[in-house]
Amino acid sequence: MVDVLAGRRLVTPGGAWVEAEAALQNKVVALYFAAAGCAPSRDFTPLLCDFHAELVERALPPAPLAVVWVSADRSARDMEDLMRQLPRAWLALPFQDPYRHELRTRYHITATPKLVILKPSGEVITHQGRKQVRERGRACFQSWVEAADVFQNFPV
Repeated sequence: MVDVLAGRRLVTPGGAWVEAEAALQNKVVALYFAAAGCAPSRDFTPLLCDFHAELVERALPPAPLAVVWVSADRSARDMEDLMRQLPRAWLALPFQDPYRHELRTRYHITATPKLVILKPSGEVITHQGRKQVRERGRACFQSWVEAADVFQNFPV
């Protein structure tokens, strides 16, 4: 479980609430800082959705990867509009949770989109997740799993 999200409730694109501890246990966590109104976010989000689908939704067994969207939107409505387009397995910090801003500060987020990859302990594997997904595709996930030291029993 990612310590930085301990005690937090996350929301799915369908509106269901989940406890972070249960949803993120023994997974590599990708914190995705993005905004619906940001052109680079709109460009990268479909690529990240495909990356996630290939590793988690279509793989048997699914890869131990969880994407947590940290919205940089200006309104809850903007966030909700984008959430409807996200994979059902993705999670998000609620718009009204001020912790979104603390995470932006903690991970030095000055522009979006940004993909920060974390070990289950919350330690950063890389701040360059977006670049790695673009350049290496699913191959980058293997290095993340090795760095995270999570159980792996899936093809990459």
